[in-house]
Amino acid sequence: MTRWAPPVSERAVGTEFFLSSTAPVAGRTKARAEEFRVSEVSSYPLPDPEGAFAVLRVASQDWEQHELGAAIARRLGLAPHAVQWSGTKDRRAVTDRLLSYRGPLPEGELGLPRVEVLDAYRARDGLVLGHHYGNAFEVRVTELDLPPAEAIRRFRETEAELRGAGGFPNFFGPQRFGEVRPVTHEVGRQLVRGDVAGAVEVYLTALPAGGTVGIGDEARRAYSTHRDPVRALGEFPAEYRFERALLEHLAKGHPPDRALRALSRDLRLLFVHAYQALLFNRWLSRRYAAGISLEVPSPGDRILRLGRDGTVRSQDAVPVELDNLPECRDLVARLRARVAGPLVGFETPRSSGPVGDLLEALLTEEGIDRAGFRLPSAPEVASRGGWRPVLVPLPPIGLAPDATGVWFRFGLPKGAYATVLLREFLKTGAR
Repeated sequence: MTRWAPPVSERAVGTEFFLSSTAPVAGRTKARAEEFRVSEVSSYPLPDPEGAFAVLRVASQDWEQHELGAAIARRLGLAPHAVQWSGTKDRRAVTDRLLSYRGPLPEGELGLPRVEVLDAYRARDGLVLGHHYGNAFEVRVTELDLPPAEAIRRFRETEAELRGAGGFPNFFGPQRFGEVRPVTHEVGRQLVRGDVAGAVEVYLTALPAGGTVGIGDEARRAYSTHRDPVRALGEFPAEYRFERALLEHLAKGHPPDRALRALSRDLRLLFVHAYQALLFNRWLSRRYAAGISLEVPSPGDRILRLGRDGTVRSQDAVPVELDNLPECRDLVARLRARVAGPLVGFETPRSSGPVGDLLEALLTEEGIDRAGFRLPSAPEVASRGGWRPVLVPLPPIGLAPDATGVWFRFGLPKGAYATVLLREFLKTGAR
């Protein structure tokens, strides 16, 4: 059985294996934004004509979520970080999803390019992270190295193998780390290590892999040399609003921790979550490499109970010990629970057995401990930690050919990534 190795870019963020062994099908996703469509399956806040919150359903194309939120806030005269979402969506995509804020409903459209208001109403509660059920996807794969009909035959072979394996690995996808400049986790790493100045430095100067050159890259290179925030404000493009917000504070002589607070809490929390995602991905890859099952719980594991609809009921993970091992395995076999991996935080317990050893070795390598997630310099983004299923059951997958490509249609629970599922079918860059 051939095992394909992921490309270096994937291994850099911990996605170090493919669960399927079928041969790669060369193809491309997101050639155009309209070929990657995401529709949020939302949990709507209860309508209330007298409610304090406005809830909008918006369709957008080619918008990074934090930039879109800031643009909507400016249009409506809200505080810069007023707009809240239940989940993060891809930049290069056509998406529709809910947002909320305290304030008046818009009068008609928002006047932003490639943004349409589909619905708007008042509610007594706003959205919080995770306040949705999942997402429905339509993704076109183009530039295939096989005729569409032959590609579909190969895709069905991969689908059958993944169903036999219990699903696909629940890796965090590249969006979590930054699609254009994957450094979000690097910023989070510095924060958890207690080096706020280092976190600001990474955000302002780190360059994308591949040595690409652009106006923003030149500004980053220049700042890494001269370290003059006043000069840098004349060099960073106007559209680099987050970088410029940091530089404006640094130019006033403010310390790095105060400068970092110029960014929204959601964005700063994303740095921490991205680092947790990196640790999870690497732990999951090491588990697989060690030959520890992703389907069957082992002593030292945690399992998450599922509701009758198959969704995770709560973050109260059940420790798997020798005395309850048969019961835990039975729950997983009956699809009433899933094996879970750690999203490391300051309350993440130590685990025993081989799975616990893997985590302890990883944290030692990283030079961190759990207490670092208390983030004394930024307690508002501290993280207690949590648990995440290591496998996602394979959904029904629709495949439809056209003249030059294949459309994939499927739905995923919240937290699961379409890009992670599709990588098993395409194995782009595999060798």
